[in-house]
Amino acid sequence: MKKTGAWLVVKALEQLPISHTFGVPGVHNTEIYDELNKSEKIKPILVTHEGGGAFMADAISRTSDSIGTLVIVPAAGVTHALSGIGEAFLDGIPMLIISGGIRTDVKKSYQLHEWDMHSVLSGITKKTYKLTKHEDIMSSVFEAYNIATSGCPGPVFIEIPTNVQLFKGEVSEILTYKKQDNTPTVLASQIDEAIRIISGSKKVGLFLGWGAKEATATSIQIAERLNAPVSTTLQGYSVFPGDHELFTGMGFGPASVPASENAFKDIDCLIAVGTRFAEIPTGSYGATVPENLIHIDIDKNVFDKNYKSKLAIEGDAKQVLESLLTELKNKNITKNNSNLISSIAKDKQAYYKEWSDYKFDRVNPYLFFKSLRSHLDDDAITVVDDGNHTFLTVELFQNLKSKHLISPTDFNCMGYCVPAAIGAKFANPNKQVIGIVGDGAFLMTGLELLTAKRNNLGIVIFVFHDGELSQISQGQEIPYNRKTSTVLGDFNIDGIAHAVGAEYLLIENDAQTDQIISTALKSAQSNKTVLVDIHIDYKKRTRFTKGVVKTILGNFPLKDKVRFIGRAMTRKILG
Repeated sequence: MKKTGAWLVVKALEQLPISHTFGVPGVHNTEIYDELNKSEKIKPILVTHEGGGAFMADAISRTSDSIGTLVIVPAAGVTHALSGIGEAFLDGIPMLIISGGIRTDVKKSYQLHEWDMHSVLSGITKKTYKLTKHEDIMSSVFEAYNIATSGCPGPVFIEIPTNVQLFKGEVSEILTYKKQDNTPTVLASQIDEAIRIISGSKKVGLFLGWGAKEATATSIQIAERLNAPVSTTLQGYSVFPGDHELFTGMGFGPASVPASENAFKDIDCLIAVGTRFAEIPTGSYGATVPENLIHIDIDKNVFDKNYKSKLAIEGDAKQVLESLLTELKNKNITKNNSNLISSIAKDKQAYYKEWSDYKFDRVNPYLFFKSLRSHLDDDAITVVDDGNHTFLTVELFQNLKSKHLISPTDFNCMGYCVPAAIGAKFANPNKQVIGIVGDGAFLMTGLELLTAKRNNLGIVIFVFHDGELSQISQGQEIPYNRKTSTVLGDFNIDGIAHAVGAEYLLIENDAQTDQIISTALKSAQSNKTVLVDIHIDYKKRTRFTKGVVKTILGNFPLKDKVRFIGRAMTRKILG
């Protein structure tokens, strides 16, 4: 039989868990878009910029069982999408990228968009394909999906030349997708060794990353059985309920909140699950890890990179933890840390009081987050960006369900929040979806709210508006006493809201916070896109910022440390 390449690729995509595609049509992919327009299963979404489309696709994968999918033009469409593809790659998020390509049936050079995309993409994808035969299309799409979702997940790129899309070619059959399971087997000997290490330890801690996102229930049972404090990575902040009495916060070193630092300082065994011990959650590697480190991850390449493990277990987090829990029960292993829970609660309340009592001139971040939590549903999805607001969120806000708070992490890309909130809402139309973003990051992708408005998406974006790239400007103040190129200047967020058709609300002081949050969420329930301008006060530093600056400076060579401190003191005195 003969079918066009566009028909074949859409037929393959329809058999996968895909609800939407994101991108911009162009001369190299309009045939695919025409087939998508006929689909009863997949809705193509026009975005303002392919970079925003990539973040939307990322959020689809993070907050649902679907895989985020791009359909973009070659060359410029690919370079525009690179930030979102890179974020997915470093954060381990599955994604499919379908791109058109130049014609292969004409012997002409310098065609529009003629460029070797695969060389550039090879470093930020798990695999790339260039499909020139109709017979290969469906099998390659299915294989790409398997690669994207197996092991450590990530993006996979497929280029389909324009002529292959447009014209019919021979195919022997229309394939049907069959799910594959490549999950590594959990070895009983490794579980036995983990039990031996845990049994011989006095105090165990749990450190959970995004890889533990499907293992929340089991993690809770293990933590309660071992009376173990639990902290998470930034990306994994949602995987353990924030209101649980054993949850301490993000990280566990000098850059973490007091509840985490104190609860973990005397552990002699750490069970780390689905984490790479990357720079952010370790506070620039300032965290101290005990010798008895049990490291569990689907990706064997992460073991022993930054911290040496006593036992490394390659496997799916949920399966490994279920096996571990079974043996803990069989051997009746428990731990008793009598004052732990009360100490965690005391440290949390003291830290919150420190923020509550602080004298702010504008909106108090703690009071904002306290009010926000009280107005949100338990299953609300929160999307943050990269900036000072990110660390305020994980220090002052309680998230209650796994995969319900998402953030750009290892690629750490500004501009994530607005489009990712849109993607999360497409994937979860019946849940509250809110975004929290700094004004600098908002300026990068804020016009993507046009996509939300055009599709009647009821989301609320809270913009922390202070006129600076504050996470960096705060980092500049101590060593440089300067804010070089980090002052944005003032701009009118209400003008942007008007331009995109969003409802605009303003919070200038703490007295307005409760009412404006309530109003914003009610408007979103009516499928309105809402932009809330918050005159935030950043003058109190987060523990993360203070801890990281101290750790980085402390690791400088002595001569450079003296030079930096001397320069800072001189500038502080002389200006």
